[in-house]
Amino acid sequence: MKTLTQKYIEVRERTGLICQNLQIEDYTPQSAVFASPPKWHIAHVTWFFEEMILKKHKSDHKLFDPNFGFLFNSYYNSIGERIERHHRGLLTRPKIEEVYKFRTYVDQAMVTLLESNCTEEIEALTILGINHEQQHQELLLTDIKYTLSKNPLYPKLFQKNLVSHHNTQKGWLTVDEGIYQIGHQENSFCFDNELGVHRVFLEPFQISKSLVTCGEYLEFIAAEGYTKPEYWLDEAWFWINDNQIKQPLYWKQVDDTWYHYTLSGLQPIDKNAILTHISFYEASAYAQWKAVRLPTEFEWEVASKDLEWGTHWEWTNSAYLPYPNFKTAEGAVGEYNGKFMINQMVLRGASYATAPGHSRHTYRNFFHPQYQWQYTGIRLAK
Repeated sequence: MKTLTQKYIEVRERTGLICQNLQIEDYTPQSAVFASPPKWHIAHVTWFFEEMILKKHKSDHKLFDPNFGFLFNSYYNSIGERIERHHRGLLTRPKIEEVYKFRTYVDQAMVTLLESNCTEEIEALTILGINHEQQHQELLLTDIKYTLSKNPLYPKLFQKNLVSHHNTQKGWLTVDEGIYQIGHQENSFCFDNELGVHRVFLEPFQISKSLVTCGEYLEFIAAEGYTKPEYWLDEAWFWINDNQIKQPLYWKQVDDTWYHYTLSGLQPIDKNAILTHISFYEASAYAQWKAVRLPTEFEWEVASKDLEWGTHWEWTNSAYLPYPNFKTAEGAVGEYNGKFMINQMVLRGASYATAPGHSRHTYRNFFHPQYQWQYTGIRLAK
């Protein structure tokens, strides 16, 4: 069984592996407000360990650079001021070499602390920091992809196309009506938004064993689904028209062939592959076109033990809200999830970009309904 120090080192090394094929010019650009530069990500997760653990629990720790708190704080208002999110791509300084020195400095201090004075509080915060870094590893992959997709050369980060996943199950799973327990109940790590455990009553329902494929979604496009308001929520209708959305993110048609941008460059679309990079708005419209619906997050959690999942995040029809008896932690850690429980939708599962072992059937991911840049898919229910 791995020690906490070993887990810490392993996760920190994986961040470096994700970035190993980047060119020096790739580290700084910010292609959208929602997509942070790689340099900012790898500095931010390092700042998290220094700010949340080392400053408080290692008496002789000296900050690597006092300016880094302002540059690399994300949204922790109780800690202090920070650079505006849309300005992260303007950080041409510090250089990436300095950021990697920052990581090495913090890693050495963390390993010393973990091996000499690992209290229960330090252990809990380190586990939170590890999971926080794993979240950013997924964002690293998706943000890098979004930025590279803006390059007309369609550059490759990897040689292998990593998104051509196929369904392994077919048909519909029937779930009986009943009262079910929802939330994290195991004696293991979870985020605060997976608590508290509570009961829900579900009507009988059916949920698809497979995710919608690219070929199935092409039928929606061919049926002019993007031009028919009867399928779209009101906000969604304005969104697709204001932004000229006519197909999923990264798709383009050349003559009669559809392509999509992947981290291995521009590739022909595999019609049998699972659809990805789809917004909640598009998922909802597709379900309406099929005369079915999206599952709620509670239906998904109950059914998940009998489903295969994990290659694509799955939109649910549930707003991101606190569970009964949800409690906000004291201090800056309390800003982790609860403050975002408004105007966002819940996704369940995981994606190919999710760090190994990071997800679980109670994990609650959440994004605004217009976002497409994560590896999101569609599972239907009725």
